Amino acid sequence: MATETASAGSPLFRLDGIPSSLVTLMFDDHPITAPAGVSIAAALLLNGIGPFRNTPVTSAPRAAYCMMGVCFECLVEVDGKPGCQACQIPIREGMSVRRQQGASAVPAPEEGEDHGR
Repeated sequence: MATETASAGSPLFRLDGIPSSLVTLMFDDHPITAPAGVSIAAALLLNGIGPFRNTPVTSAPRAAYCMMGVCFECLVEVDGKPGCQACQIPIREGMSVRRQQGASAVPAPEEGEDHGR
């Protein structure tokens, strides 16, 4: 059995045949297309995109790993909201996805806000 080594930037997966419906979304300000109904992670992998984020401590690159929402390696920013699991969110027309660089911002509590104590 012959195997091929994927080069950097080449898609990890490919589509066989023509999907019935394609969706266009923006990834880091560049349009990409993928079949309707796939997750953001699948759309990025189909387009040869990776890594999806960098870790907060060492800036190590990360991309989708488990594809079922367990590992949190595929965190991206979706429509301005950081910390979204790319493998759990279906794509939709016009959505904006960005690589997440380091830790996402955590808003500071408001003065006098009750924190469940």
